[in-house]
Amino acid sequence: MPVAVYILGLTVFCIGTTEFMISGLLPDLAAGLSVSIPAVGWLISGYALGVVVGGPALTVATLRINRKTSLLALMALFIAGQTVCALAPGYGVLMAGRVLAALAQGAFFGIGSVVAVDLAGPERRGRALAIMFAGLTVANVAGVPAGTYLSQHAGWRLSFWVVDGLAVVALLGVAVLVPRRPTPPYTGLGAEFTAFRNPRVWVALSTSMLTQAAVFCCFSYLSPLFTDVTGFSEGAVPLLLALFGAGCFLGSVIGGRFADRHLLPNLYAGIVAMGAVLALFPFAAGDKTACVVAVAAFGIAAFSINPALQAQVMREAGDAPTLATTTNTSAFNIGNTLGPWVGGSVIDAGYGFTAPPRAAALLAAAGLLAAVTSGVLRRRARAGQDTPARETAPAPSAVS
Repeated sequence: MPVAVYILGLTVFCIGTTEFMISGLLPDLAAGLSVSIPAVGWLISGYALGVVVGGPALTVATLRINRKTSLLALMALFIAGQTVCALAPGYGVLMAGRVLAALAQGAFFGIGSVVAVDLAGPERRGRALAIMFAGLTVANVAGVPAGTYLSQHAGWRLSFWVVDGLAVVALLGVAVLVPRRPTPPYTGLGAEFTAFRNPRVWVALSTSMLTQAAVFCCFSYLSPLFTDVTGFSEGAVPLLLALFGAGCFLGSVIGGRFADRHLLPNLYAGIVAMGAVLALFPFAAGDKTACVVAVAAFGIAAFSINPALQAQVMREAGDAPTLATTTNTSAFNIGNTLGPWVGGSVIDAGYGFTAPPRAAALLAAAGLLAAVTSGVLRRRARAGQDTPARETAPAPSAVS
């Protein structure tokens, strides 16, 4: 695998750490900025909104620009946003810095995915995407706990500065190690939007949104489930979350390999496995050993489908993958926002901390339905392409 693909993984690690580490900084940010913890929570929502809106917009703006140049410009924008966060004198400026950094994420993930596949070759599409997006897994396993530790011992600003420094290293890596390929011919903005005329693209985006909603519906409320239901101490929670992250990494590797050869079967199997684990999670939560096994299995199943989700959108988009893959990042973030809301709603309704996994299982079932619909539509499209050939075939061959 080209080293440039791993460099793209480093950039994803930096971006993913910034996106998720706010959850570990909530008390320190609230105290430092003199705002409530719920107000700090809006920094997560503001970032997600920046990704959803900014990703497609910046992708459209960079269609005529060389992809390497676009990646460098987007990383520079991300670094600028991080710097604003680190220097923010108050809540409003910090929110602005978060949104500024988020604007770069969606477009970078979309363009970076196309570059990674171009460097690795179509036959290794799944593995290239798995390596690149393994940066998100490492961000959860190492980046977020490290950011929390730095915030607790040296202040929250240092957490932003460290990510900022790593982002500069990643920027230099992209500048030196990512080759400059010829810019694809610009066929007009309409060519990129052509992909969205294909209903299979919309079904693929729906699959991404629903499955990610399932993941975050459960994941967002694992900590209180561990302590209040299973009986783990608070000190054990980081280790359990690290176990989940290790499962995510393993799932990404497995999913990346199978996505190259069996994309839809890999997607079906992963969603079914995730739904089964989620459905059994409330029962496993009553026993510490079973809960540990369930956490690891949840991580493996949840992230085994990520390479396939991205590869599916790229395949259905055909010759116009850039905007579609960026929009898929937006779909992920919509799911990341929807899932915690659903999980919080069932808790507020009085169903307890075992309710989010049950709700997540239903979201996974909806994601499976979308994935199966995608497969059915693809088979019908193939059959439709074959029909004219049979109808126009010479009579003797038709008889034979």
